[in-house]
Amino acid sequence: MTYEEILEKVRNEVKGKDVSMIHEHLAYQFNIHGEGEGAFYIEVKDGQLYVEPYEYYDRDACFICDAKRLFELMSGKLDPVKAYTAGTLKVKGDLTKALKLKEFI
Repeated sequence: MTYEEILEKVRNEVKGKDVSMIHEHLAYQFNIHGEGEGAFYIEVKDGQLYVEPYEYYDRDACFICDAKRLFELMSGKLDPVKAYTAGTLKVKGDLTKALKLKEFI
């Protein structure tokens, strides 16, 4: 899977997700390693959800994993806390805000 395919799949996964109940700004960067390596971010801002193919330097948290773990996380098959404690998902930044990702993925 290429980086572009990963990004498109993520966009399709979050398309139409209701984030209107989130009243704070959240920004998460995802650094994908291995196949399809690259970085992108997911941002919740003003009741809208954005997925963009850039690094986000003023992010709340950065998730580091491979594409397989990313899609397991996005589909709900992977519990982020278990993955973090097992070391298959690395998280840098504000862990409290990182956990809020579960509210809309």
